[in-house]
Amino acid sequence: MNDTTAVDGRTIRGAVLETIGAASPFATSTPLRIQELTLAAPGPGEIRVRVEAAGVCHSDLSVVDGNRRRPVPMLLGHEAAGIVEELGAGVHDLAPGQRVVMVFLPRCGECAECATDGRLPCSAGSATNNTGELLGGGRRLSRKTAEGTEPVHHHLGVSGFATAAVVDRRSVVPVDADVPAGIAAVLGCAVLTGGGAVLNAARPGPTDDIFVVGLGGVGMAALMVARALTSGRVIGIDQQTEKLELARELGADEALTPEQAIGRGLSAPFVIEAAGHPVAFETAVDLTGPGGATVTVGLPAPDALSRISPLGLTAQARSIIGCYLGSAVPSRDIPRFVALWRAGKLPLERLITRRIGLEEINEAMDELAAGRAVRQVIEF
Repeated sequence: MNDTTAVDGRTIRGAVLETIGAASPFATSTPLRIQELTLAAPGPGEIRVRVEAAGVCHSDLSVVDGNRRRPVPMLLGHEAAGIVEELGAGVHDLAPGQRVVMVFLPRCGECAECATDGRLPCSAGSATNNTGELLGGGRRLSRKTAEGTEPVHHHLGVSGFATAAVVDRRSVVPVDADVPAGIAAVLGCAVLTGGGAVLNAARPGPTDDIFVVGLGGVGMAALMVARALTSGRVIGIDQQTEKLELARELGADEALTPEQAIGRGLSAPFVIEAAGHPVAFETAVDLTGPGGATVTVGLPAPDALSRISPLGLTAQARSIIGCYLGSAVPSRDIPRFVALWRAGKLPLERLITRRIGLEEINEAMDELAAGRAVRQVIEF
């Protein structure tokens, strides 16, 4: 489907990234500008969603700071939830008024990668994400310019930093109305990615120990899911004192700095690396015990390199598992996490450490860059 700037489109407000690699602090350089855009009506197989809440994630920051190059102008935001307002042709399994989680990697269900049960990302979804389009092709966002109108790119098929969004049906998972909007939003990335790394990639037994290196939103979600699944030791590892304190409150048996964990000679059969930093990856490998697995779910800069001893892997039969989006199948895994939340085993509301308005988006990026934020959620 081609780009659509339909006459029947509606005006929305959103945070558009104008330039990549702006100088920090972002509150001063303001790479994200709040502006009015035109949102076209949903095409076949698409829906329009009134956005209720959107999480601010390192994957958003990585576009702002240039670590992940994307086409601009782009309406950012990939972790969001909202209420279905309009259905495109051919969408019969949703209804207006239904709450949905928007997920940043849709699955076409037809490619070879989709047949891997979540281990590999959908090739079609990855391709359209890279070009700033929806899974069905094209864009539904535009804005006025001095010369007329220009298309605005979608961010990972969602563009949730806005009052409304048009997305492919395959980019949403419905949830019941009792799931609050903020919790529904973080289910779409932080919980799917971090929790999925535990549930789908590590697959611990009921008494296995699990360490988590890097306690941002993804890492803290991994720690919470680990605590829900095992009675073994769960240890959170980070440099930030505030994050270590929160990890203890969320059920970690211990919360340590990397130096403390390494210095004590600790090890576990499963270590989740969620920091997206080469040194954190090295720390995670060092903490992985004989026969164990390091699951790396953080996204480092493209040119980042780590130093790992191959002999340590071979002689101790250790493995490294790459895990993108928690090796998740969203339609399968989001209901699992909701069930744990309903059972009181997954206090996802604690994952949200700051609630903000859309106008605070650049300051929110500064909080992320400084390593202070766990999950900030924009409320509409």
